[in-house]
Amino acid sequence: MNKKTTTTEGLEVHYNTLIRPVITEKSTIASEHNQVVFLAPLTATKPEISEAVEALFKVKVKAVNTMRVKGKTKQFRGRSFTRSTVKKAIVTLEEGHAIDVTTGL
Repeated sequence: MNKKTTTTEGLEVHYNTLIRPVITEKSTIASEHNQVVFLAPLTATKPEISEAVEALFKVKVKAVNTMRVKGKTKQFRGRSFTRSTVKKAIVTLEEGHAIDVTTGL
């Protein structure tokens, strides 16, 4: 019984490591080079992101590159606000592995 709770907790950690895939024109071009782009929490590290992608999608990760995107200051109806700062993770997969982000988990 302990093993089930441990694996469930482990998957929950992986689900919390990846927020959502980023689907833009640039990320679609990157997918041609075996790369997938995800949003991740600001506290996530490269090994955590790699482990989460391998566990959730059953693929082999070659490399992970991360970048922090500072939130922009915007205006809506005369009121200023700042978008949230996010972390993007560009995950490069080994040859022969692929992730279809449009199908979900």
